[in-house]
Amino acid sequence: MTTMHLKDITTAAVGGAARNYVRATTEQEIIDAVSAADRQGENLLIVGGGSNILVADAGYDGTVVHIASHGIEDLGVPQCGGANIRVQAGHQWDAFVAHAIENEWVGIEALSGIPGTVGATPVQNVGAYGAEVSQTISQVHTWDRQKNARKTFALADLKFGYRDSILKQNTVNGSPRYVVLSVDFQFTLGTLSAPIRYGELARQLDVEVGQRANSQLVRDTVLKLRASKGMVLDTEDRDTYSTGSFFTNPIVDSDELDSLPEDAPRFPVTDASGQNVIEGKTKLSAGWLIQHAGFDKGFGLEGESRGIADGRASLSTKHTLAITNRGEASCSDLLAIASAVQDGVKKAFGIQMEPEPVIVGTSL
Repeated sequence: MTTMHLKDITTAAVGGAARNYVRATTEQEIIDAVSAADRQGENLLIVGGGSNILVADAGYDGTVVHIASHGIEDLGVPQCGGANIRVQAGHQWDAFVAHAIENEWVGIEALSGIPGTVGATPVQNVGAYGAEVSQTISQVHTWDRQKNARKTFALADLKFGYRDSILKQNTVNGSPRYVVLSVDFQFTLGTLSAPIRYGELARQLDVEVGQRANSQLVRDTVLKLRASKGMVLDTEDRDTYSTGSFFTNPIVDSDELDSLPEDAPRFPVTDASGQNVIEGKTKLSAGWLIQHAGFDKGFGLEGESRGIADGRASLSTKHTLAITNRGEASCSDLLAIASAVQDGVKKAFGIQMEPEPVIVGTSL
């Protein structure tokens, strides 16, 4: 085991040292490392790409297992005339998206540019631009730490929801009951994307919502959109040193809408298929709420707001959803910005904003 600071393996670049650190490059190495920590009664933190986690400045008093497995396997069992693909948990997500498009596997092109690993995507039911991984995942293979055995989840067993799954529901402070080993996907085949379901993307592609476009063009357009918002990792751009969108879009009951202005964006809430609307629930725009509660792009960098983290952390200068490390920020600095935003939205609209990243060793 070697010493590793969490700031060196996370995209927000904050977090103290792990007491123990293990880099696991195969499924068996993942199982062995996790099992060893459990036998020794160690606290356990699982880290993949480090793009959705904030660890306390004091570090982690336990074992960090860094998932670094790699590989894409065509299972050779076509499902509905498509492709059936298994990907190792530590494989970089965006590299997999690019590979899928090259092989004419349809369904994840709108998820281009998302940092992190394949194994993390089912935990959060990662989504963007109208697509979610739940629409293409068929199975998730895990290590069940309670039973010391492998466990495979079928799609119906994963209980996917908005940024949620049974995997997330059984994770506490970054320590999961079910450690993802690999993920199976089922794709249709072709060069045209899945139907475009996000208005901004449709406009950029010059198609109607619900229409398809060339998959590579969709990828290129999504990457351009994400880069314009500082959501594609770039070592030269401090706006990309973040956990991505810090707050989830709130999902509220109908009676909670009374406190909102008429022009506040509202969206239907759908199930894991992305098709069936859940009655009585409405999704709000976290970005709109933040901005209209008085928090502009770059909040924390200048004026009275600078005192919150002395300019070391701020909202992105490109949009209001990301909380960024401007170069010397601590975890506490990022959380100070987050707390100010959360309190401000609550005061303005009565809506409780929930953080999207896993916060370990401290709290918001």
